Amino acid sequence: MIETLAYFLCVVGFAGFGYKLIEARHSQPVRTMWFLAGFGICIAGGIVVLTPAMEAFVGPGPVAEWVLTLAGDELKLGAIGFAVAFTQSVWRGEGARLAPHALFTGAAMVLLAVCFALSEPERVGDETVFSSGTLPFALGDKAVFLLYSLISLGLLIAVFARSAWHAEPGPLRAGLWLLVVGVGAAFAWTFWDIDDVRRLAQSARIGAREDLLSSVLAATTVCFVAAGATLSAWSPSVSSVIGRVRAYRAYRRIEPLWKALRAAVPGIALDPGRELAAGAEFALYRRVIEIRDGHLALRAHFDPDLPARAEAEARRAGVREPDVAPTVEAVTLAAAIEAGREGRRFEPGEGTPGHLPEAEADADADVTAEAAWLVRVSRAWQRGAVLDRVRTAAVS
Repeated sequence: MIETLAYFLCVVGFAGFGYKLIEARHSQPVRTMWFLAGFGICIAGGIVVLTPAMEAFVGPGPVAEWVLTLAGDELKLGAIGFAVAFTQSVWRGEGARLAPHALFTGAAMVLLAVCFALSEPERVGDETVFSSGTLPFALGDKAVFLLYSLISLGLLIAVFARSAWHAEPGPLRAGLWLLVVGVGAAFAWTFWDIDDVRRLAQSARIGAREDLLSSVLAATTVCFVAAGATLSAWSPSVSSVIGRVRAYRAYRRIEPLWKALRAAVPGIALDPGRELAAGAEFALYRRVIEIRDGHLALRAHFDPDLPARAEAEARRAGVREPDVAPTVEAVTLAAAIEAGREGRRFEPGEGTPGHLPEAEADADADVTAEAAWLVRVSRAWQRGAVLDRVRTAAVS
């Protein structure tokens, strides 16, 4: 199952990085895009060559014992080197000094290959065994890999996290945090090799295949890095779905308030029963407008002196400060509905009775902000005992 997931995410990673190359080919320097492509190809290739299926495809022999193992580690180093180069190229532009880390990467890859060759690994079943004479080179191989990887990945995490922390909310910030998670998974994936070093030092042998945790961390790395790098491709669709879900939730949450107003002023409901036919966003917009129309229809029945008394009584009743304003709005609305039913009218005072504090009674007010306010009022409306106690004390 995990191996299948790793293959699937490798395909997703290749597709995602390929799309990113096509999308950004006119907005980013060619060199920068090659760094991104190199990272995607190396990290996905590094996972593929170390899977049991690849080993079974190649068959037993020196290719599986030497070439695939070394290629897997070298591809991981290459992926990290490309990631650092890509990051520096994006953040510092053409003036980025890429040579120092490129030399560091090249030296680490050469030293890794030399140590691996001198360690003379021998495959025995599912384990790789080393002799006592070549064990120091095997430990050196692991030390080089860990030292280079942890230093470079730590640098990447620091850069991405700092940039995400200071970025404005939006797709860029979300993409950066996804990259932080992906690189963090790569850091954990690499750090897990310390267990191999411990076992190698104790028994001169290590597992020849990726274990379950390594496969999970590898799949997580590809998934989150590909998601962060290609966020601009799929975030609009996800945002649209999330927007519809939020609109539907708000639509349902303000329903008690809307039902009370519809009962008091039946004419506010246009084509009842088909509110969701045009989608949740439009249904929410209609419901907000209908509630606003209900307020306007009851305008003459709002007591202009009631809000001040209701506010004092709400605080006296122990209503939490954030809930005082919605409670006052709910109290004045309930009193206006009752006054309308009894035919009592009031002269308008200063301000607009029954106005929505967060919407400013503007026909073009932001529907999202107004809906959020109405959700709070509806929540206060549903606290019947508190509402009745505050209204009774305020009216009397």
